[in-house]
Amino acid sequence: MTRITRRSVSRIVAGVAAGAAAISMMAGCSPSGDSGDDTFTILQYENPDSAQGQGWQKALEIFKEKHPDVKVDFQTTSFDAMRQNAKITLTGNDVPDVIEFNKGNADGGQLAAQGLLTPLTDQAEEFGWDEKVTGSMQAFAQYDEAGKAGSGDWYGIPNIGEYVMFYYNKELFAQVGITEVPTTLEDFEAAMDTLLAAGVTPISSSASTSQGFNQMWVWYSLVSAEADRDQIDDFMFLREDVDFSETPWKPGADRFQEWIDKGYVGDQLGGLSFEQATVNFLSGEQAMLIWNNGEFARIRDEASFDWGYFTLPGANMSMGSSGHLWGVPANAKNKELAYDWIDITLSPEVQNEIGQLGGLPLAGDTSTISDPLTREFTERFVELVDEDTLTFYPDYPVPGFLDFIQSHMQAMSNKNETADEYTEELQKFYDDGKATVNEG
Repeated sequence: MTRITRRSVSRIVAGVAAGAAAISMMAGCSPSGDSGDDTFTILQYENPDSAQGQGWQKALEIFKEKHPDVKVDFQTTSFDAMRQNAKITLTGNDVPDVIEFNKGNADGGQLAAQGLLTPLTDQAEEFGWDEKVTGSMQAFAQYDEAGKAGSGDWYGIPNIGEYVMFYYNKELFAQVGITEVPTTLEDFEAAMDTLLAAGVTPISSSASTSQGFNQMWVWYSLVSAEADRDQIDDFMFLREDVDFSETPWKPGADRFQEWIDKGYVGDQLGGLSFEQATVNFLSGEQAMLIWNNGEFARIRDEASFDWGYFTLPGANMSMGSSGHLWGVPANAKNKELAYDWIDITLSPEVQNEIGQLGGLPLAGDTSTISDPLTREFTERFVELVDEDTLTFYPDYPVPGFLDFIQSHMQAMSNKNETADEYTEELQKFYDDGKATVNEG
Protein backbone atom coordinates (compact mmCIF):
# COMPACT_ATOMS: atom_id res chain seq x y z
CA MET A 1 0.00 0.00 0.00
CA THR A 2 2.88 2.35 0.73
CA ARG A 3 5.45 0.70 -1.49
CA ILE A 4 5.94 -0.91 -4.86
CA THR A 5 7.29 -4.45 -4.44
CA ARG A 6 10.48 -5.67 -6.08
CA ARG A 7 8.54 -7.74 -8.60
CA SER A 8 6.46 -4.82 -9.83
CA VAL A 9 6.83 -4.48 -13.59
CA SER A 10 6.98 -1.12 -15.35
CA ARG A 11 4.51 -0.85 -18.20
CA ILE A 12 3.95 1.62 -21.06
CA VAL A 13 0.71 3.54 -21.04
CA ALA A 14 -0.81 4.58 -24.38
CA GLY A 15 -4.08 4.94 -26.28
CA VAL A 16 -7.49 6.16 -25.29
CA ALA A 17 -9.58 4.51 -22.56
CA ALA A 18 -12.17 2.09 -23.88
CA GLY A 19 -15.78 2.67 -22.88
CA ALA A 20 -17.41 0.18 -20.56
CA ALA A 21 -20.51 -1.17 -22.31
CA ALA A 22 -23.37 -1.99 -19.97
CA ILE A 23 -24.65 -5.33 -21.22
CA SER A 24 -26.53 -8.35 -19.99
CA MET A 25 -25.05 -10.65 -17.40
CA MET A 26 -25.70 -13.56 -19.69
CA ALA A 27 -24.05 -12.14 -22.79
CA GLY A 28 -22.15 -14.77 -24.77
CA CYS A 29 -18.39 -14.99 -24.39
CA SER A 30 -16.42 -16.17 -27.42
CA PRO A 31 -13.32 -18.35 -27.36
CA SER A 32 -10.24 -16.25 -27.95
CA GLY A 33 -6.51 -15.65 -27.69
CA ASP A 34 -5.04 -19.06 -26.82
CA SER A 35 -7.54 -20.84 -29.08
CA GLY A 36 -6.94 -18.77 -32.18
CA ASP A 37 -9.87 -16.35 -31.86
CA ASP A 38 -9.08 -12.74 -31.00
CA THR A 39 -11.68 -11.88 -28.35
CA PHE A 40 -10.84 -11.63 -24.65
CA THR A 41 -13.86 -11.19 -22.36
CA ILE A 42 -13.79 -9.32 -19.04
CA LEU A 43 -16.87 -9.28 -16.79
CA GLN A 44 -16.94 -6.72 -13.96
CA TYR A 45 -19.40 -4.59 -11.99
CA GLU A 46 -17.58 -1.43 -10.89
CA ASN A 47 -19.15 1.95 -11.59
CA PRO A 48 -17.11 3.48 -14.43
CA ASP A 49 -16.98 6.78 -12.52
CA SER A 50 -15.49 5.17 -9.40
CA ALA A 51 -11.77 5.05 -8.66
CA GLN A 52 -11.70 1.35 -9.51
CA GLY A 53 -13.75 1.83 -12.65
CA GLN A 54 -11.35 4.49 -13.87
CA GLY A 55 -8.45 2.26 -12.90
CA TRP A 56 -9.84 -0.50 -15.12
CA GLN A 57 -9.90 1.93 -18.02
CA LYS A 58 -6.20 2.58 -17.44
CA ALA A 59 -5.66 -1.19 -17.34
CA LEU A 60 -7.50 -1.51 -20.66
CA GLU A 61 -5.14 0.99 -22.25
CA ILE A 62 -2.14 -0.98 -21.08
CA PHE A 63 -3.62 -4.36 -22.01
CA LYS A 64 -4.49 -3.22 -25.52
CA GLU A 65 -1.05 -1.72 -26.00
CA LYS A 66 0.51 -5.03 -24.96
CA HIS A 67 -1.91 -7.20 -26.98
CA PRO A 68 -2.79 -5.15 -30.09
CA ASP A 69 -4.19 -8.16 -31.96
CA VAL A 70 -6.62 -9.14 -29.20
CA LYS A 71 -10.18 -7.83 -29.29
CA VAL A 72 -11.37 -6.98 -25.78
CA ASP A 73 -15.01 -7.37 -24.80
CA PHE A 74 -15.32 -5.37 -21.58
CA GLN A 75 -18.67 -6.27 -20.04
CA THR A 76 -20.35 -4.49 -17.15
CA THR A 77 -23.02 -6.05 -14.95
CA SER A 78 -24.27 -5.22 -11.44
CA PHE A 79 -23.09 -6.52 -8.09
CA ASP A 80 -26.46 -8.15 -7.40
CA ALA A 81 -26.65 -9.75 -10.86
CA MET A 82 -23.19 -11.24 -10.45
CA ARG A 83 -24.02 -12.67 -7.04
CA GLN A 84 -27.33 -14.12 -8.17
CA ASN A 85 -26.15 -15.51 -11.51
CA ALA A 86 -22.51 -16.38 -10.85
CA LYS A 87 -22.98 -20.16 -10.91
CA ILE A 88 -24.91 -20.04 -14.19
CA THR A 89 -22.44 -17.59 -15.72
CA LEU A 90 -19.48 -19.83 -14.87
CA THR A 91 -21.06 -23.12 -15.91
CA GLY A 92 -20.44 -24.60 -19.35
CA ASN A 93 -17.89 -23.73 -22.01
CA ASP A 94 -19.18 -20.29 -22.98
CA VAL A 95 -17.79 -18.29 -20.05
CA PRO A 96 -15.91 -15.01 -19.58
CA ASP A 97 -12.11 -15.15 -19.47
CA VAL A 98 -11.78 -13.15 -16.26
CA ILE A 99 -14.46 -12.03 -13.80
CA GLU A 100 -14.93 -9.81 -10.79
CA PHE A 101 -16.74 -11.60 -7.97
CA ASN A 102 -17.70 -11.09 -4.35
CA LYS A 103 -15.47 -12.48 -1.62
CA GLY A 104 -16.48 -14.53 1.40
CA ASN A 105 -17.73 -18.02 2.18
CA ALA A 106 -21.22 -17.18 0.97
CA ASP A 107 -20.11 -16.19 -2.53
CA GLY A 108 -16.51 -16.72 -3.62
CA GLY A 109 -16.08 -19.70 -1.33
CA GLN A 110 -19.04 -21.48 -2.89
CA LEU A 111 -17.73 -20.88 -6.40
CA ALA A 112 -14.30 -22.22 -5.42
CA ALA A 113 -15.72 -25.30 -3.67
CA GLN A 114 -17.92 -26.08 -6.67
CA GLY A 115 -14.90 -26.13 -8.99
CA LEU A 116 -16.04 -23.13 -11.01
CA LEU A 117 -12.87 -21.09 -10.46
CA THR A 118 -9.25 -21.76 -11.40
CA PRO A 119 -6.83 -22.03 -8.43
CA LEU A 120 -4.35 -19.14 -8.65
CA THR A 121 -1.78 -20.16 -6.03
CA ASP A 122 0.99 -20.81 -8.56
CA GLN A 123 0.24 -17.56 -10.38
CA ALA A 124 0.18 -15.59 -7.11
CA GLU A 125 3.73 -16.73 -6.45
CA GLU A 126 4.94 -16.47 -10.04
CA PHE A 127 3.66 -12.92 -10.58
CA GLY A 128 4.39 -11.74 -7.06
CA TRP A 129 0.76 -11.07 -6.19
CA ASP A 130 1.38 -12.64 -2.78
CA GLU A 131 3.91 -9.87 -2.09
CA LYS A 132 1.48 -7.11 -3.03
CA VAL A 133 -1.60 -8.54 -1.29
CA THR A 134 -0.46 -9.23 2.26
CA GLY A 135 -1.72 -9.77 5.82
CA SER A 136 -5.47 -9.56 6.35
CA MET A 137 -5.87 -8.52 2.71
CA GLN A 138 -5.14 -12.15 1.77
CA ALA A 139 -7.87 -13.60 3.99
CA PHE A 140 -10.64 -13.67 1.40
CA ALA A 141 -8.41 -14.48 -1.55
CA GLN A 142 -7.91 -18.02 -0.24
CA TYR A 143 -10.44 -20.84 0.27
CA ASP A 144 -10.18 -24.44 1.42
CA GLU A 145 -11.93 -27.44 -0.12
CA ALA A 146 -15.16 -26.63 1.76
CA GLY A 147 -15.12 -23.03 0.53
CA LYS A 148 -14.09 -21.51 3.87
CA ALA A 149 -11.94 -18.40 3.65
CA GLY A 150 -8.60 -17.84 5.30
CA SER A 151 -6.60 -20.85 4.09
CA GLY A 152 -6.14 -23.09 1.08
CA ASP A 153 -5.54 -22.10 -2.54
CA TRP A 154 -5.79 -18.59 -3.91
CA TYR A 155 -8.91 -18.23 -6.06
CA GLY A 156 -9.21 -14.46 -6.33
CA ILE A 157 -6.95 -11.43 -6.39
CA PRO A 158 -8.06 -8.11 -4.83
CA ASN A 159 -6.67 -4.82 -6.08
CA ILE A 160 -7.88 -2.37 -3.48
CA GLY A 161 -8.82 -2.21 0.16
CA GLU A 162 -11.98 -0.83 1.74
CA TYR A 163 -12.96 0.72 5.01
CA VAL A 164 -16.19 2.20 6.26
CA MET A 165 -16.40 5.74 7.57
CA PHE A 166 -18.81 8.60 8.18
CA TYR A 167 -18.60 11.29 5.52
CA TYR A 168 -19.81 14.49 7.15
CA ASN A 169 -20.99 17.93 6.13
CA LYS A 170 -18.70 20.35 7.94
CA GLU A 171 -21.02 23.26 7.26
CA LEU A 172 -24.03 21.58 8.90
CA PHE A 173 -21.87 20.60 11.85
CA ALA A 174 -20.71 24.20 12.25
CA GLN A 175 -24.23 25.61 11.91
CA VAL A 176 -25.38 23.65 14.97
CA GLY A 177 -22.23 24.43 16.95
CA ILE A 178 -20.24 21.20 16.47
CA THR A 179 -16.72 22.46 15.89
CA GLU A 180 -14.66 19.31 16.48
CA VAL A 181 -14.93 15.70 15.34
CA PRO A 182 -16.17 13.54 18.25
CA THR A 183 -13.57 11.21 19.72
CA THR A 184 -15.80 8.87 21.75
CA LEU A 185 -19.03 7.07 20.98
CA GLU A 186 -20.79 9.04 23.69
CA ASP A 187 -19.59 12.34 22.22
CA PHE A 188 -20.73 11.16 18.81
CA GLU A 189 -24.23 10.45 20.10
CA ALA A 190 -24.30 13.85 21.82
CA ALA A 191 -23.41 15.48 18.50
CA MET A 192 -26.26 13.61 16.81
CA ASP A 193 -28.64 14.80 19.53
CA THR A 194 -27.54 18.35 18.74
CA LEU A 195 -28.20 17.84 15.04
CA LEU A 196 -31.64 16.38 15.73
CA ALA A 197 -32.53 19.29 17.99
CA ALA A 198 -31.75 21.61 15.07
CA GLY A 199 -34.01 19.62 12.75
CA VAL A 200 -31.19 17.89 10.87
CA THR A 201 -31.15 14.12 10.26
CA PRO A 202 -27.73 13.00 11.50
CA ILE A 203 -27.09 9.96 9.24
CA SER A 204 -28.34 9.42 5.71
CA SER A 205 -29.15 5.72 5.53
CA SER A 206 -31.07 3.06 3.60
CA ALA A 207 -32.73 -0.30 4.26
CA SER A 208 -34.08 -1.60 0.97
CA THR A 209 -33.62 -5.34 0.57
CA SER A 210 -32.03 -4.56 -2.80
CA GLN A 211 -28.92 -2.36 -2.52
CA GLY A 212 -29.99 -0.89 0.82
CA PHE A 213 -26.71 -1.58 2.57
CA ASN A 214 -26.34 1.45 4.85
CA GLN A 215 -28.31 0.15 7.82
CA MET A 216 -26.39 -3.14 7.77
CA TRP A 217 -23.19 -1.14 7.95
CA VAL A 218 -24.49 0.97 10.85
CA TRP A 219 -25.39 -2.18 12.78
CA TYR A 220 -22.11 -3.97 12.09
CA SER A 221 -20.08 -0.84 12.86
CA LEU A 222 -21.68 -0.78 16.30
CA VAL A 223 -20.84 -4.47 16.72
CA SER A 224 -17.26 -3.80 15.59
CA ALA A 225 -16.99 -0.99 18.12
CA GLU A 226 -17.22 -3.53 20.95
CA ALA A 227 -15.32 -6.41 19.30
CA ASP A 228 -11.82 -7.84 19.42
CA ARG A 229 -9.86 -9.76 16.78
CA ASP A 230 -10.68 -13.24 18.07
CA GLN A 231 -14.42 -12.53 18.27
CA ILE A 232 -14.49 -11.30 14.69
CA ASP A 233 -12.36 -14.14 13.35
CA ASP A 234 -14.46 -16.78 15.12
CA PHE A 235 -17.55 -15.30 13.47
CA MET A 236 -16.03 -14.65 10.06
CA PHE A 237 -14.01 -17.84 9.57
CA LEU A 238 -16.42 -20.24 11.33
CA ARG A 239 -13.97 -21.15 14.07
CA GLU A 240 -15.23 -21.20 17.66
CA ASP A 241 -18.97 -21.06 18.38
CA VAL A 242 -20.52 -17.58 18.39
CA ASP A 243 -23.12 -16.57 20.99
CA PHE A 244 -25.03 -13.61 19.58
CA SER A 245 -26.62 -12.88 22.95
CA GLU A 246 -23.23 -11.78 24.30
CA THR A 247 -20.75 -8.97 23.59
CA PRO A 248 -20.15 -7.59 20.99
CA TRP A 249 -23.35 -8.74 19.32
CA LYS A 250 -26.03 -7.89 21.87
CA PRO A 251 -24.77 -4.40 22.81
CA GLY A 252 -24.26 -3.65 19.11
CA ALA A 253 -27.82 -4.66 18.23
CA ASP A 254 -29.27 -2.86 21.26
CA ARG A 255 -27.46 0.35 20.38
CA PHE A 256 -28.57 0.01 16.77
CA GLN A 257 -32.20 -0.16 17.91
CA GLU A 258 -31.66 2.92 20.08
CA TRP A 259 -30.27 4.82 17.10
CA ILE A 260 -33.35 3.88 15.07
CA ASP A 261 -35.73 4.85 17.87
CA LYS A 262 -33.99 8.19 18.46
CA GLY A 263 -34.07 9.07 14.76
CA TYR A 264 -30.32 9.18 14.23
CA VAL A 265 -30.67 7.34 10.90
CA GLY A 266 -33.88 8.99 9.69
CA ASP A 267 -37.09 7.15 8.92
CA GLN A 268 -38.94 5.47 6.04
CA LEU A 269 -35.75 3.69 5.06
CA GLY A 270 -37.31 0.44 3.86
CA GLY A 271 -37.56 1.59 0.27
CA LEU A 272 -34.26 3.47 0.05
CA SER A 273 -31.12 2.17 -1.68
CA PHE A 274 -27.57 3.24 -0.95
CA GLU A 275 -27.68 5.43 -4.06
CA GLN A 276 -30.63 7.35 -2.61
CA ALA A 277 -28.83 7.66 0.71
CA THR A 278 -25.83 9.14 -1.09
CA VAL A 279 -28.00 11.58 -3.03
CA ASN A 280 -29.72 12.65 0.20
CA PHE A 281 -26.34 13.38 1.76
CA LEU A 282 -25.11 15.27 -1.30
CA SER A 283 -28.26 17.40 -1.20
CA GLY A 284 -26.81 19.04 1.90
CA GLU A 285 -29.86 18.29 4.04
CA GLN A 286 -28.50 15.31 6.00
CA ALA A 287 -25.35 15.61 8.05
CA MET A 288 -23.54 12.31 7.49
CA LEU A 289 -23.34 9.30 5.21
CA ILE A 290 -22.00 5.92 6.30
CA TRP A 291 -20.20 4.34 3.39
CA ASN A 292 -16.79 3.12 2.33
CA ASN A 293 -14.19 4.55 -0.04
CA GLY A 294 -16.34 3.60 -3.02
CA GLU A 295 -18.04 7.01 -2.91
CA PHE A 296 -14.97 9.08 -2.02
CA ALA A 297 -14.25 10.29 -5.57
CA ARG A 298 -17.92 11.05 -6.20
CA ILE A 299 -18.35 13.06 -3.01
CA ARG A 300 -15.15 14.96 -3.73
CA ASP A 301 -16.46 15.84 -7.19
CA GLU A 302 -20.15 16.47 -6.43
CA ALA A 303 -20.41 17.86 -2.90
CA SER A 304 -21.33 21.55 -2.93
CA PHE A 305 -20.28 21.94 0.69
CA ASP A 306 -17.14 21.56 2.76
CA TRP A 307 -16.88 17.95 3.95
CA GLY A 308 -14.65 15.50 5.77
CA TYR A 309 -14.72 11.97 7.12
CA PHE A 310 -13.97 9.96 10.25
CA THR A 311 -14.24 6.35 11.37
CA LEU A 312 -16.69 5.55 14.17
CA PRO A 313 -15.36 7.44 17.21
CA GLY A 314 -14.14 5.32 20.12
CA ALA A 315 -14.52 2.02 18.27
CA ASN A 316 -12.22 -0.91 19.00
CA MET A 317 -12.39 -2.03 15.37
CA SER A 318 -13.72 -0.74 12.05
CA MET A 319 -15.53 -2.30 9.12
CA GLY A 320 -13.30 -2.89 6.16
CA SER A 321 -11.65 -5.52 4.02
CA SER A 322 -9.85 -6.19 0.81
CA GLY A 323 -11.87 -5.28 -2.27
CA HIS A 324 -13.77 -7.55 -4.63
CA LEU A 325 -11.76 -10.22 -6.42
CA TRP A 326 -10.54 -10.91 -9.91
CA GLY A 327 -10.93 -14.60 -10.73
CA VAL A 328 -10.45 -16.89 -13.69
CA PRO A 329 -13.32 -19.27 -14.53
CA ALA A 330 -12.32 -22.94 -14.58
CA ASN A 331 -13.54 -23.21 -18.18
CA ALA A 332 -11.98 -19.98 -19.42
CA LYS A 333 -10.26 -20.39 -22.80
CA ASN A 334 -7.75 -17.57 -22.36
CA LYS A 335 -6.23 -18.13 -18.96
CA GLU A 336 -2.80 -16.74 -19.79
CA LEU A 337 -4.38 -13.50 -20.97
CA ALA A 338 -6.50 -13.48 -17.80
CA TYR A 339 -3.39 -13.76 -15.64
CA ASP A 340 -1.82 -10.89 -17.55
CA TRP A 341 -4.95 -8.77 -17.08
CA ILE A 342 -4.88 -9.36 -13.32
CA ASP A 343 -1.18 -8.52 -13.20
CA ILE A 344 -1.79 -5.27 -15.08
CA THR A 345 -4.48 -4.22 -12.58
CA LEU A 346 -1.80 -4.58 -9.88
CA SER A 347 0.80 -2.61 -11.87
CA PRO A 348 2.16 0.70 -10.55
CA GLU A 349 0.44 2.69 -13.31
CA VAL A 350 -3.01 1.32 -12.50
CA GLN A 351 -2.56 1.21 -8.74
CA ASN A 352 -1.31 4.77 -8.54
CA GLU A 353 -4.16 5.96 -10.78
CA ILE A 354 -6.62 4.35 -8.35
CA GLY A 355 -4.73 5.91 -5.45
CA GLN A 356 -4.98 9.43 -6.90
CA LEU A 357 -8.76 8.96 -6.99
CA GLY A 358 -9.07 7.75 -3.41
CA GLY A 359 -9.49 4.07 -4.29
CA LEU A 360 -7.11 2.61 -1.64
CA PRO A 361 -4.79 0.55 -3.87
CA LEU A 362 -3.09 -2.48 -2.33
CA ALA A 363 0.11 -2.08 -4.34
CA GLY A 364 0.37 1.65 -4.92
CA ASP A 365 2.75 4.25 -3.57
CA THR A 366 0.96 6.54 -1.11
CA SER A 367 3.62 9.23 -1.51
CA THR A 368 2.58 9.76 -5.15
CA ILE A 369 -0.92 10.95 -4.15
CA SER A 370 -0.97 14.70 -4.78
CA ASP A 371 -4.22 15.70 -3.05
CA PRO A 372 -3.62 16.03 0.74
CA LEU A 373 -7.12 14.86 1.72
CA THR A 374 -6.86 11.79 -0.52
CA ARG A 375 -3.39 10.99 0.80
CA GLU A 376 -4.60 11.34 4.40
CA PHE A 377 -7.62 9.16 3.60
CA THR A 378 -5.32 6.46 2.19
CA GLU A 379 -2.90 6.69 5.09
CA ARG A 380 -5.78 6.06 7.49
CA PHE A 381 -6.48 2.80 5.67
CA VAL A 382 -2.81 1.83 5.97
CA GLU A 383 -3.06 2.42 9.73
CA LEU A 384 -6.11 0.18 10.06
CA VAL A 385 -4.41 -2.62 8.13
CA ASP A 386 -1.17 -2.28 10.12
CA GLU A 387 -3.15 -2.30 13.39
CA ASP A 388 -5.14 -5.35 12.20
CA THR A 389 -8.43 -3.75 13.26
CA LEU A 390 -10.58 -4.33 10.18
CA THR A 391 -13.64 -6.52 10.79
CA PHE A 392 -14.49 -7.34 7.16
CA TYR A 393 -18.21 -7.30 6.16
CA PRO A 394 -20.91 -9.22 8.03
CA ASP A 395 -22.45 -11.10 5.11
CA TYR A 396 -19.36 -13.18 4.28
CA PRO A 397 -19.53 -16.25 6.57
CA VAL A 398 -22.49 -18.33 5.30
CA PRO A 399 -24.57 -18.65 2.11
CA GLY A 400 -27.62 -16.41 1.91
CA PHE A 401 -26.42 -14.18 4.73
CA LEU A 402 -26.62 -10.89 2.84
CA ASP A 403 -30.27 -11.39 1.91
CA PHE A 404 -31.07 -12.52 5.45
CA ILE A 405 -29.37 -9.55 7.10
CA GLN A 406 -30.87 -6.99 4.73
CA SER A 407 -34.36 -8.38 5.29
CA HIS A 408 -33.97 -7.99 9.04
CA MET A 409 -32.35 -4.57 8.72
CA GLN A 410 -35.48 -3.47 6.90
CA ALA A 411 -37.71 -5.02 9.56
CA MET A 412 -35.82 -3.30 12.39
CA SER A 413 -35.73 0.01 10.53
CA ASN A 414 -39.51 -0.18 10.06
CA LYS A 415 -39.80 -0.99 13.78
CA ASN A 416 -41.39 -4.35 13.02
CA GLU A 417 -38.65 -6.25 14.83
CA THR A 418 -36.67 -5.68 18.03
CA ALA A 419 -32.96 -6.13 18.59
CA ASP A 420 -33.61 -9.27 20.66
CA GLU A 421 -35.82 -10.77 17.96
CA TYR A 422 -33.23 -10.04 15.31
CA THR A 423 -30.42 -11.50 17.39
CA GLU A 424 -32.39 -14.69 17.99
CA GLU A 425 -33.04 -15.15 14.28
CA LEU A 426 -29.41 -14.29 13.54
CA GLN A 427 -28.24 -17.10 15.82
CA LYS A 428 -30.43 -19.65 14.08
CA PHE A 429 -29.48 -18.62 10.55
CA TYR A 430 -25.77 -18.44 11.29
CA ASP A 431 -25.64 -21.80 13.10
CA ASP A 432 -27.57 -23.54 10.30
CA GLY A 433 -25.36 -21.94 7.67
CA LYS A 434 -22.18 -22.85 9.53
CA ALA A 435 -23.31 -26.47 9.73
CA THR A 436 -23.99 -26.50 5.99
CA VAL A 437 -20.58 -25.03 5.13
CA ASN A 438 -18.75 -27.42 7.48
CA GLU A 439 -20.52 -30.37 5.90
CA GLY A 440 -18.97 -29.27 2.60
